[in-house]
Amino acid sequence: MYIENINGPQDVKKLTVDEMGTLADEMRHALLIRASKHGGHFGPNFGMVEATIALHYVFESPKDKIVYDVSHQSYPHKMLTGRKDAYLYEEHYDDVTGYSNPHESEHDFFTVGHTSTSISLAAGLAKARDLQGAEGNVIAVIGDGSLSGGEALEGLDYAKELDGNLIIVVNDNDMSIAENHGGLYTNLKLLRDTKGTAECNLFRAMGLDYYYVHEGNDVAALIDTFQKVKDSKKPVVVHIRTLKGKGYAPAEEHKEQWHYSGPFDIETGRSLFEGDEEDYSSVSCDYLLDKMKKDPKVVAITAGTPTVIGFTEDKRREAGKQFVDVGIAEETAVALASGIAAGGGKPVFGVYSSFVQRTFDQISQDLCINNNAATIVTFAGSVYGMNDVTHLGFQDIPMLSNIPNLVYLAPTTKEEYIAMLDWSIEQNEHPVAIKLPGGAMVSGRPVTKNFGDLNKYEVTQKGSKVALLGLGTFYSLANVVADEMKSELGIDATVINPYYITGLDEELLESLKADHSVVITIEDGILDGGFGEKIARFYGDSDMKVLNYGLKKEFLDRYDVEEVLKDNRLDAEMIAEDVKGLL
Repeated sequence: MYIENINGPQDVKKLTVDEMGTLADEMRHALLIRASKHGGHFGPNFGMVEATIALHYVFESPKDKIVYDVSHQSYPHKMLTGRKDAYLYEEHYDDVTGYSNPHESEHDFFTVGHTSTSISLAAGLAKARDLQGAEGNVIAVIGDGSLSGGEALEGLDYAKELDGNLIIVVNDNDMSIAENHGGLYTNLKLLRDTKGTAECNLFRAMGLDYYYVHEGNDVAALIDTFQKVKDSKKPVVVHIRTLKGKGYAPAEEHKEQWHYSGPFDIETGRSLFEGDEEDYSSVSCDYLLDKMKKDPKVVAITAGTPTVIGFTEDKRREAGKQFVDVGIAEETAVALASGIAAGGGKPVFGVYSSFVQRTFDQISQDLCINNNAATIVTFAGSVYGMNDVTHLGFQDIPMLSNIPNLVYLAPTTKEEYIAMLDWSIEQNEHPVAIKLPGGAMVSGRPVTKNFGDLNKYEVTQKGSKVALLGLGTFYSLANVVADEMKSELGIDATVINPYYITGLDEELLESLKADHSVVITIEDGILDGGFGEKIARFYGDSDMKVLNYGLKKEFLDRYDVEEVLKDNRLDAEMIAEDVKGLL
């Protein structure tokens, strides 16, 4: 095998073109075995094998700096830069992250997991090089789907200003996570259809030189073009046409399904963890499709991740024009939602917590200053959500709960969520966000609350001495803590479901002073600037003792949930122990 002898880019340079073809086959085989057992980003990596080999054959990494956008396609790069064992041997699968990471290798320059960033990051490296009078190529690798993000277009716009070496490799497989959306893809198709000769050319219009490689999975063709642009004295785009999922028939045929995959059976392509149980994505889709049929003003919006709200390809067809995918452009999604609401529509934007960070300004400026009644549903905003450092869902409470006019809600059950969503869609007074709880979906008692009666908490268990406010995900933990206090301390604690992250039930909080001495808040997010601090501030001039439980402000990476919970004392026995010490 060739791959076993690749310890760095210098070993790639020793191979013939034919040997590189064999190396590509070996790399895909290793990627396939690993993905079937471990899961990971599948299609993007399979499509970029030859291009990665060619890049490392032509350029001199790490002197020449390669920056990967999102880094969904960085596995082949890692295999060729001293990290092959993490793809060849199961006991080493977890030695590397799923994204580029400078802590792993001198061949990586940024920890990157969000999209549309590589051109701007690479332009910064190029500018730093030029300021120091240094030499070397800087290469940005970006997929066609990522071009829909505003930062990518801003980077393309700035690139001409460098007037020096910057090579932008556009990996065009005619796919984002799902299908591409937006006018620029009309031009990319025209360039593919004309093999790069069309007069109308987005990249040339930006003042950039341009090369096209029609066979983007042909090592020889790629090497030839990369050699032409190496040491270029001006910014240039190399546009390569590749096949997403190349080498595995199910991934070639069903590109959206195979963008990312959990463990699966190689022979059938079937997931090893298939299940048809309800989750918040499927519940959202079913509710919205029914709502759309009854009300043509209802529209679901996604920013390149349609299945976050359950809209698989068949469901998107069913929704028709009442489903909108703006591409990987969260800022536009929020501004569009604000505009739709201002025009009398009823928009619902479904987004991962990690990605809602990308549109803070639009939520504040375009939506909330104008007080338009759009709905944002935040998924995976939880310690139980995604756990890569680039995809953490801990920051949405401090971020969203401190924007004026926004009502941020935290349901604890499926029924509460649907009631909140229905109220939000039908009301016309507030921008609303809904933070879905982490962990398995819980079904509970029917909801009678009117969510238009803002900032009114619900006492679900009346007690004394200690009051527990369990927000969203951790409402269930509050109940367990109450049971622990009863059995260990003999205290009948009050348990409260706050519902509202953004507002205080001052009447209820004031009433607790009469027969409570301790108030405990438990939230699924960073404590700094969060829900608990608002409660603590309310009681600041009183004798009430307040204990806030949540997460420390830190970047965690590939963490163990139970360890994190213990580290932050998010445990019933620990909380009861703290109360005992306090009393």
